[in-house]
Amino acid sequence: MSTLSGKTLFISGASRGIGKAIALRAAQDGANVVIAAKTAEPHPKLPGTVYSAAKEIEEAGGKALPCIVDIRFEDQVKAAVARAIDTFGGIDILVNNASAISLTSTLHTTMKRYDLMHQVNMRGTFLCSQACLPHLLKADNAHILNLSPPLNMETHWFAPHVAYTMAKFGMSMCVLGMSGEFKGKGVAVNALWPKTAIDTAAIRMIMGDASAKSARKPTIMADAAHWVLSQKSSETTGNFFIDEDVLLGAGVTDFDSYAVEPGNPLFPDLFV
Repeated sequence: MSTLSGKTLFISGASRGIGKAIALRAAQDGANVVIAAKTAEPHPKLPGTVYSAAKEIEEAGGKALPCIVDIRFEDQVKAAVARAIDTFGGIDILVNNASAISLTSTLHTTMKRYDLMHQVNMRGTFLCSQACLPHLLKADNAHILNLSPPLNMETHWFAPHVAYTMAKFGMSMCVLGMSGEFKGKGVAVNALWPKTAIDTAAIRMIMGDASAKSARKPTIMADAAHWVLSQKSSETTGNFFIDEDVLLGAGVTDFDSYAVEPGNPLFPDLFV
């Protein structure tokens, strides 16, 4: 399989950034995209809403279903899944993209922020997976893709921001566990993570606009995700993929087109 034509993707946090890039790449194939995100009104610092993303997806050749969803709340996730089934008849792919970040030390992480990261990253990923799985189990070549890092249990990945690392590794543990639980049942579960920093509005808020000069565009993650989601679910599961490695394996040799400023040294992403 090399196309996602006719497939229905449920993508959390798809109103902007990497989630939207993955949606737009699928839309080029003619896929259906459920945009499960909480931004209904424009944010003063973060561009994009579920409705503006839906317009872009349809302009790219796909069909879009914008759903206002805060994945911390079970009723909202289940309602969005029900709308997806009513609209498209099923769900073939779940992309757990939504994430909260705070690169703060133990003494500088408020419990409010701690709870947000764990509710969105770990619990939200588990909840979306649980809600979509009854439908994924009925689909042909079903996939769950979590945007989370390899499980490297080393001190230097935890020490600078232990709360965030715990929350992201929780998403990765879902990959480890669910890939085993559903192996042989038609649902692949994999993780994808960038080798370098990715230029998104959220990262610019944290690291400043200058960070973009040493980053790649979200399209590299979108192209890598497309490759993963196009593979046979029976043969490609339980992997912790890195975007550049995926594309190198797929025959890509020129990565300059992904750079925000080609030729600039690239800043390695966390956990790689």
